Amino acid sequence: MTQCTAAVAHAPGAPFTLETLDVGAPRQGEVRVRIAGVGLCHTDLVFRDQVAGYPLPAVLGHEGAGVIDAVGEDVGDLKVGDKVVLGFSSCGACGRCAEGLPSYCEHFPALNYAGMRLEDGSSAYAKVEDGGEERISSHFFGQSSFASHAIARVRNVVKVGETAVPLELLGPLGCGFQTGAGAVMRSMACPKGSSLLIFGAGPVGLAAVMAGVIQGCADIILVEPIAARREVGRQLGATHVIDPAGQDLAEAVRAHRPTGVDFILDTSGNIGVIEAGLACLTSHGMIGLVGVPKSMDATVAFNVGQLMTFGHRIIGIIEGDSTPQSFIPELLAHHAEGRFPFDTLIQTYPLAEINEAIAAQARGDCIKVVLTP
Repeated sequence: MTQCTAAVAHAPGAPFTLETLDVGAPRQGEVRVRIAGVGLCHTDLVFRDQVAGYPLPAVLGHEGAGVIDAVGEDVGDLKVGDKVVLGFSSCGACGRCAEGLPSYCEHFPALNYAGMRLEDGSSAYAKVEDGGEERISSHFFGQSSFASHAIARVRNVVKVGETAVPLELLGPLGCGFQTGAGAVMRSMACPKGSSLLIFGAGPVGLAAVMAGVIQGCADIILVEPIAARREVGRQLGATHVIDPAGQDLAEAVRAHRPTGVDFILDTSGNIGVIEAGLACLTSHGMIGLVGVPKSMDATVAFNVGQLMTFGHRIIGIIEGDSTPQSFIPELLAHHAEGRFPFDTLIQTYPLAEINEAIAAQARGDCIKVVLTP
């Protein structure tokens, strides 16, 4: 048994508390990772606040990076000392995994959201205090990396070699950055010369901007209310930016592209924005949805006749349709050639300042937070 420091979520909307927990040795098919850095993602707050259910108290965090310091049995070529990025969990055996679509794994909800080992219902974490033991849920996205040490399943783990980017900054490649980039490069597969509209210049949206440049999109339109983020989008390759304040979004986009846009990515989860996006599509255009709405029961209104007449396509996107073991190295290769400078979007905070970091990110003071234990 090893002790670790972790940020623990106890109740919806409540601040995280920094606590000392016991973390066990890795079991079969698991490794233990000494976390160097972990990205702060909106999805962590979605589950903390129970917009989507997760058993509390819990260690959340799903964009970890670090060094393996212990291994269980049957972990393949993984070994102590390997530098790794941690992604989402998948079974590797179902039909979708066999198709190379692990983010649509038939067991994705259980593997990522159950808060325990599925084999026996145990948790990797416990808090021992005054002679008693409190169970703390683990294995969030197969890792629970808001901690100095995390237990991860083998299929979560992506080995990385030496990079120009410090190891502690690589974690967001495991979710946010791969989601935005994968949406453009994999899910929608935007071809060279196409037009791309992105709602939101957070980490996912700006990753999509960089991916649009990589794909050779001729027109990359970014809609974002914060002026500083619009400027960052321009620097990364957006060809046109729109401030949505005080204007009709669809009219603003149509003023720039009267015939509509080929591809749209919504990162906001805002129903009104999504509906405006539908009004911006050209014939056979596609809109991809990655933003989490305020309610998981939210519905979008669309005109079926228009959908049928123009062949519009609406798709939900999970983790950018990516296979982390191949896509994360691909993104690192793009970074090495100057085409995916994701690290320029990151600001680090100590894990102990997680609540301050959440507030700063919500205010728009920073684009992407990485927490360092």
